[in-house]
Amino acid sequence: MDGFSRIQSSSGSCCPPVEEVEAVEEPEPLRRVGLSAARRRAAVGSEPWRCRAGGGGERFRDINSWGILFSHPRDFTPVCTTELACAARLSDEFKKRDVKMIALSIDSVEDHRGWSKDVMAFHPEQASSPLPFPIIADDKRELSVLLGMLDPDERDKDGMPLTARCVFVIGPDKKLKLSILYPATTGRNFTEILRVIDSLQLTAKKKVATPVDWKPGDEVMVIPSLSDEEAKKLFPAGFKTKDLPSGKKYLRYTPQP
Repeated sequence: MDGFSRIQSSSGSCCPPVEEVEAVEEPEPLRRVGLSAARRRAAVGSEPWRCRAGGGGERFRDINSWGILFSHPRDFTPVCTTELACAARLSDEFKKRDVKMIALSIDSVEDHRGWSKDVMAFHPEQASSPLPFPIIADDKRELSVLLGMLDPDERDKDGMPLTARCVFVIGPDKKLKLSILYPATTGRNFTEILRVIDSLQLTAKKKVATPVDWKPGDEVMVIPSLSDEEAKKLFPAGFKTKDLPSGKKYLRYTPQP
């Protein structure tokens, strides 16, 4: 997934041509086929990060930290405005986790600049502050096609497909760690996204998994590939094993390391 053809951000920076990519014409989908019909969605483990970030003109591939890209169907729309306002309000939480933020919409840089004022005014205490992250202006849908972000069921007044609400989280190794897809009609939960990032960052360093509804500070699970002997060495606080009807000892809990 190399090469984005000059995708601008709201800050005015853009990607230099890296590789010519022929546009893919989206076939007319059957209604209600759903988001799974969108083509070539970026896969976990892939490296879709070739666009310059806004501000200092960095590229994602040059950023040695975590990153998040979240796409939006259109500027000046109700659900998108609430989402960006929430993301802006939580930007310090992403910064604490060393996560670089960037949004994407299929409107122009000029629209992004006007819309960002509405976004920041959604929470009055933020109204005088600039949007704390850039928005890619993918008005030609080039990046949206490359990453499979288009929603086959949602069209604009001209019949063109809109971008779905995609969330891509990338690790410091430049590989995609998480992909969450929401339809255009459903707003995201950014508190949940932060929780997932906490889990991704923890499990990238420790040989644990996080169970259902886990929150930072809760018990975690010992991964199945570790033997009991190995787990005792890795987790000085020990672990407890839940008894099950099968007699199998695979539910092993330990305090968060």
